[in-house]
Amino acid sequence: MKTIQREYLRSVIFGIEDSLVSTTGLIAGIGIGADNRRVVLLGGIVAIIVEATSMGAGEYLSDSAVAELDKMKRPPENPAISGLLMCFSYLFAGMIPLAPVLFIEYPVSLWFSVAFALAGLFMLGFLKGRLLKTSPLKGGLKILIVGGIATIFGIVVGSLFQLEN
Repeated sequence: MKTIQREYLRSVIFGIEDSLVSTTGLIAGIGIGADNRRVVLLGGIVAIIVEATSMGAGEYLSDSAVAELDKMKRPPENPAISGLLMCFSYLFAGMIPLAPVLFIEYPVSLWFSVAFALAGLFMLGFLKGRLLKTSPLKGGLKILIVGGIATIFGIVVGSLFQLEN
């Protein structure tokens, strides 16, 4: 049997766990809130496609950042701290696109959500570039483009499976 590479195993386990938790929570929440099979299916399809793309992009971008940091001789990792950072980062970042839906009239709020999320992606890359002493502009554009692909997939899938009023 071939040796399993540590990072590949981590990626697979994390992807499966995140998908099961996120998709189940989303489907249960929408199912209870909307009581509409088509709404649940639309939410589930969009979430699975967008989250799978986002997780793949996030893994790629974070591995790239670690490779850059390795050049600077990074300190040892602490899995508990990493887990907490991932959790709170996800919670905080999720509020960025959700806030417009809470406070701005629908459907205009959706465009604000997309714009705020894309701005957040650029800022994340920009700050990563400054922190790692690489090009902030290049870092911002890289994360904006790679992360923006998930947003485009969500818009396309939502458009293909629109609900009738």
